[in-house]
Amino acid sequence: MPAVRGYEAEPCHSITGEVGAGYREAVADLAPGLVLAVDGPVAVDWETVTAGIRDALAARDIAVKQIDMREHFAPWPDILDLTASAVLEDDPDFAPLSRAGLADFFSALPEPEAPAGGVTVVFGPGAALVSYDLLWYADLPKRYAEAQITGGTGRNLGQPAGTGAGTTRRLFYIDWPVLDRHRDTLVTGVGRWLDTQDPQAPTWLDGPALRDALAGLAGRPFRTRPTFNTTSWGGHWAQEQLGFNREASNTALGYELIAPESGILVGTPDGARVEVPLQALVARHPEEILGEPAHTMFGTSFPIRFDYLDTVGGGNLSVHCHPQSDYMRRVFGWPYTQHETYYMMVAGPGRQVFLGLRQDADLEAFRREADRAVHEGVPFDIERYVQTFPADRHQLFLIPGGTPHGSGEGNVVLEISATPYLYSLRFYDWLREDREGRQRPVHVGHAFENLDPARSGEAVARDLVQKPRTLRSGDGWREDVIGRLPEMFFEVRRLELAVGAEVNDETDDRFHVVNVVEGDGILLETSGGHRCELAYAETLTVPASVGAYRVRALGRGPVRYVKALVR
Repeated sequence: MPAVRGYEAEPCHSITGEVGAGYREAVADLAPGLVLAVDGPVAVDWETVTAGIRDALAARDIAVKQIDMREHFAPWPDILDLTASAVLEDDPDFAPLSRAGLADFFSALPEPEAPAGGVTVVFGPGAALVSYDLLWYADLPKRYAEAQITGGTGRNLGQPAGTGAGTTRRLFYIDWPVLDRHRDTLVTGVGRWLDTQDPQAPTWLDGPALRDALAGLAGRPFRTRPTFNTTSWGGHWAQEQLGFNREASNTALGYELIAPESGILVGTPDGARVEVPLQALVARHPEEILGEPAHTMFGTSFPIRFDYLDTVGGGNLSVHCHPQSDYMRRVFGWPYTQHETYYMMVAGPGRQVFLGLRQDADLEAFRREADRAVHEGVPFDIERYVQTFPADRHQLFLIPGGTPHGSGEGNVVLEISATPYLYSLRFYDWLREDREGRQRPVHVGHAFENLDPARSGEAVARDLVQKPRTLRSGDGWREDVIGRLPEMFFEVRRLELAVGAEVNDETDDRFHVVNVVEGDGILLETSGGHRCELAYAETLTVPASVGAYRVRALGRGPVRYVKALVR
């Protein structure tokens, strides 16, 4: 029997179009006498990118005039007024999702002219707002922007030098929504898509190849590019078992599939490749990816995420909750809230999960102690108020909005949840400090505004720690529902396959997301002829357009995989 491969950290999907490399090849077909607009996010190294374009054109004796869109932003106080919210005016961590358009960030737009013997390059965020002859888009995955901001080197959209450090508050809730909406309108007309992770030697796709690649992905299963971040409670499972970030202090958060941050690598596995945003794919092909029912419910928002919470050798997560639906819409501006589930990939004796209130919890005392922890640094015993459950391997815990919860030390949680992932409202974080030595943010006011007292006592074990219920079975396989609640729009199932067993499945116009939680892996084959091998801990999205597919167990032992779908 052939060996089953291990976890692939950089999955790449082959495409028919060619991936270009470098600036000289990119400008080879540009003729003098045009305006080239190069749009893209703030985090791009615009100085290096524009120097590369200029020098490549100069090598062809084409003169270049450059116009920097960042010099035409409105005054920073005006931008702050534009994006302010009376609802969360003084909140240090959260803001409602901005509904502003990118054009609103400019006081006036430049009016470039094409020189007879040269090229005018208009560059930076919003370059596509001016009159141009040719449009390029210079992209940089969002993990770079977040690293710049948290590292103190990045600025926010429209923020000039000398106005302080950029903030993740503006990045998450203002910059990204504004820039994403703008970017998604450009995919139809973009002539070159540049991946500037190496700004001195970018890879790129021309417009038709980009759009062909997105159309191909919409009709076949795909993996997004995973990444792991470090944080104060992080563990080491992903370093030791998956080979991620071995030089880092830990691997806390594993982003397997998180829209709108995830990207998809396309190109050739051993050659040049380009990372394209998952959100751009969904925006261009929403019904093919989501299916008509989910598209009707969520528009172009991909509503389910898969990620890892690694505390093996780390510490307890904060005890927190997520907004209830009305609060999410009214205060934060998201149309749906973050219901979650915890699937225990790694757990064992002595490990625990915090979930739900104790029946005898004194909520006024809970609030007083939580406030004292924040303002006076006084620790308290969270277990006087919040229940704990044994972290049994392969148990699924359901976590509706408003339910206090957190994973304990020594676990690996596969978190399967709704996508609004930025509103974790902390009750208690064990007085932990960030890298600057400041106490990490705790959101007692928001948390208690959303606390659902009905999630308490015996109802927690009955409703949120469910036993598997068999849906169907066959020769060597069984499919169980392991998590379903009326108020949660998605459900989680688990399939168990004996050695070499096969099971037929059907998307039925609803996308599936699957992850191998035990065993060597699976082979997924679609009726359209696509074959995808999925190893342990890997996540695969099966678009609604796929229809019928078959799954076969690989390796010498039984296999388990979970499947999430919108109900």
